[in-house]
Amino acid sequence: MLNLTPAKREALERLSDENGIIGALAIDQRGSLKKMLQQESTANQGDDIIISFKELISEELTPYATSILLDPEYGLPAAKKRDKNAGLLLAYEKTGYDATQPGRMPDILDDWSVQRIKAQGADAVKFLLYYDVDEDPIINEKKHIFVERLGSECQAEDILFFLELVSYDADNDDVKSRDYAKVKPHKVNEMMKEFSKAQYKVDVLKVEVPVNMTYVEGFSEETPVYSQEEAKQYFKEQSEATDLPFIFLSAGVSAALFQDTLRFAKDAGSNFNGVLCGRATWKDSVAIFGRDGEAAGKQWLQQNGKKNVEDLNALLKKTATSWKQAEILA
Repeated sequence: MLNLTPAKREALERLSDENGIIGALAIDQRGSLKKMLQQESTANQGDDIIISFKELISEELTPYATSILLDPEYGLPAAKKRDKNAGLLLAYEKTGYDATQPGRMPDILDDWSVQRIKAQGADAVKFLLYYDVDEDPIINEKKHIFVERLGSECQAEDILFFLELVSYDADNDDVKSRDYAKVKPHKVNEMMKEFSKAQYKVDVLKVEVPVNMTYVEGFSEETPVYSQEEAKQYFKEQSEATDLPFIFLSAGVSAALFQDTLRFAKDAGSNFNGVLCGRATWKDSVAIFGRDGEAAGKQWLQQNGKKNVEDLNALLKKTATSWKQAEILA
């Protein structure tokens, strides 16, 4: 059950709409986003280009989102540009992972603590964990201990802990493959069960959908891995795997496919509580901003970006479930 202190409850209210649905905007990408922007730009702008882009996203789109997820490294100026009614989540993890070592081990930002993140006005700490339920138990136990530390740190500061879980297969790097699609429901749903345990002190899970929608019957021209009924069963099992609020990440798919996925999840009986949606909302503006400049990027966001967020909000009202249904007050 969601066990909130009064301070955490107030914070979760700030991150949600009046109905307890989270419609958050994610732009905590760092190295990958800077590289994309610099590839499109003819000028050498260093860090300025990613800072300016995040500021523009925050200024233009947070009037329509319930909250925004940013990173402390490049995103703090954007946090100051957000709409006064938008809540703030800050990422605590180092971006990426050391691919030369097994296990995709997590690490926190060297110059930050939960106390310092809270001092920046954040309503929640977000941490990204890569996890393979079938990996070496020694590796996974280290991750369990790591997340226990994070949960205790957030508990001590009385701030919400959002844990983002991204599945993988230690024996197959291609998470878009048919082979991975076959094991993804098991990987996603079992890791949700694990990190819903009380020892981790997680308040909200940010998770993938349990299937690759490209391989769901009727969703593309690919030969299906799952029938629609099988896929719906996996969504239902995911919802039953946790008693915590959980929200979906967009994983870089198109806005249209992400919206179709949310409709499918609702039809399957999933009780998801909203989204923390990044690239599906704004990714088409990256090339425009980098190539044509801020004015052109702003125009795209005011038209297409705004429409993406508003369309998503309208859909969430029909598909998502209030987190308040899972709440007890600590």
